[in-house]
Amino acid sequence: MLDHTCVLEWRYGSSDMRKLFSASNIVNTYVKVEASLIKALTRAGMAPAKCVEEFEICSRDVKPEDVYEREKLLGHDIASLTYILGERCGECGRYVHLGATSYDIVDTTWALLIKSALSIVTKKLKLVIERLVELSLKYLNDVAPGRTHNQHAVPITFGFKFANYVYELTRSYERLLDASKRVIRLKMSGAVGTMAAWGDKGLLIERLVAEELGLEPHVITTQVAPRDGFAELISVLAILASQLDRFALEVRELSRPEIDEMYESAQRIGSSTMPHKRNPVISERISGLAKVMRGFVLTALENIPLMHERDLTNSSSERIIVPHAFLTIDQMLEDMLKLLEVLYVNTEAGRKNLDITRGLIYTEMLVMKLVERGWARHTAHSRLMSLSRKVREGETLVDAVLKDPELSKYFTREELEALLQPENYIGCVREIVARTAEYAKSVLGSGEHP
Repeated sequence: MLDHTCVLEWRYGSSDMRKLFSASNIVNTYVKVEASLIKALTRAGMAPAKCVEEFEICSRDVKPEDVYEREKLLGHDIASLTYILGERCGECGRYVHLGATSYDIVDTTWALLIKSALSIVTKKLKLVIERLVELSLKYLNDVAPGRTHNQHAVPITFGFKFANYVYELTRSYERLLDASKRVIRLKMSGAVGTMAAWGDKGLLIERLVAEELGLEPHVITTQVAPRDGFAELISVLAILASQLDRFALEVRELSRPEIDEMYESAQRIGSSTMPHKRNPVISERISGLAKVMRGFVLTALENIPLMHERDLTNSSSERIIVPHAFLTIDQMLEDMLKLLEVLYVNTEAGRKNLDITRGLIYTEMLVMKLVERGWARHTAHSRLMSLSRKVREGETLVDAVLKDPELSKYFTREELEALLQPENYIGCVREIVARTAEYAKSVLGSGEHP
């Protein structure tokens, strides 16, 4: 029986991401950071060497419920943890958390958790991009209407459409790698960032902890790591979410029965009351969760201005937005992978829809041809704009051109019918898609991971 308050605990997000941000793993990571500090203190000569082994034993099996029950009395979770460890670790308990402040532990824990979370996100994003590359090549030559302002513009191919998302999502992959360099960092500098408690050994302690945990330290901090890194990370995740939303919106729009160019082909109930419905439920969930992701950005930005060397206003909100942002984007990426598995591309509908405007989709092509034959561009544009009204009233573009006393001098029916084909007006699509695929390959193959 389900008995959870938060929907992310049971409905959204993968088990790996949930486990990463579980209370048990967060507390265990706190302990891991405290252990690295004990090791650094011993190597710096500020604690007995035996305390490394003793701490490893006495810190085992610290349960989150123990920490948070003690917090009810002390009003501080890290202090509660250090008290528990201090009591458990005998003589070595006196060195637990020595010289550190709570956010040396919290911010370093955030760095470790975010490192693991970004690894999950980037691996899934890479799979999404690779699948879109495959689709861009598979449908490279399948023509369909290009649309701007919800109106037919000029022909494109489905492969070109997919390649645009390859480019955008690869840019987000790069953003995540770049942002990780600023947020996945050690914070180990004491009460206000001066390392005063460790005297002249402060930089040594920082370096030893950094080496133990495999993190680069921040150059300078107050009591906390600068919050611009968190705001950047959440913003980058929200950009990624919005890109996924854009793709989902495209699928939703193209799955309209009157368009029918793409749709979710999975066999499932579309509506509880209307048996015929083929609802784009995966796409709609992606779009719905994107709204939540964008909402996290404001809170992350609000956390940048903290008073003096810090206040506590960031703490409570970050406990919510950091895990929830990662669980939300994790679900969106899972959904995107599912969507690409069940996505049906109706190439016949794409070609059929090119004829809806009875040739108007080729007016730009005719402007270009008229300029080649001596017309001024603006004059050709004006004439074809006027002609378009007749086409909308029922004529085809070919018939309207041939009835025009001026335009008919420049074209024959045979020439127009041969000329006005979508394959004749897709420009450099093949080359553009190829260079997009190459760009994605170079970025994804760089070997970089958070």
